[in-house]
Amino acid sequence: MRYPTVIEAGTNNTAFGAVVPDLPGCFSAGDTLNEALSTIEEAAQLWVETALDAGEEVPAPSTLAAHQKAYLGWLVGFVTLDPALLDNCIERVNISLPRRVLGRLDALALQADAGTVGKV
Repeated sequence: MRYPTVIEAGTNNTAFGAVVPDLPGCFSAGDTLNEALSTIEEAAQLWVETALDAGEEVPAPSTLAAHQKAYLGWLVGFVTLDPALLDNCIERVNISLPRRVLGRLDALALQADAGTVGKV
């Protein structure tokens, strides 16, 4: 999946700013263009994971033209996300874990079933 990305050019005093307009609130920055592109890719992946964990829908990528007017004068590019990131299929695996870790995972799973995970 390729999401349009817009980048505000940096200067000697400011960083490059990067935004993925299709993912509200997904932005990043870097001292160089390459750094900004790397960090926005990571930010987009984390945005998608967070949305899925919260049970929210992930918007489909739009066209670059959909954002050109709002970001006039910005650099443009794309962030490519692995479609497997959206794969919620359950897969059975055989693993070996220390009992203490397995106990903690089981306790978290019980909390998730009861809807108490993350509540204070």
